Amino acid sequence: MLGDVLRRTRQEQGRTLADVAGDATVSLPYLSELERGRKEASSEVLAAICDALGVELADVLGAVRRDLVDHRATVIRLDAVRRRPGAPERRHGSGDVLLLAA
Repeated sequence: MLGDVLRRTRQEQGRTLADVAGDATVSLPYLSELERGRKEASSEVLAAICDALGVELADVLGAVRRDLVDHRATVIRLDAVRRRPGAPERRHGSGDVLLLAA
């Protein structure tokens, strides 16, 4: 899903793979593989691609989340999976990370 959002963003801007790859200082084949979901990006590479596209990482992740919801993907909360039986439910803060899996 992340690759789909990156590709859609790039195409909406009318930019080529070569243009974005050059601005992000990643190889064109690597960016292509990311967009097709065949490679995973490190946080640094993802930040560089978002910067090259002129978009916020939070906006990209929000678009991924919307796509997952639209495709009715299952959302699993890791804290619910890891919680010990009988343990109190933990309140979540603004810095918590939500894992979305498809």
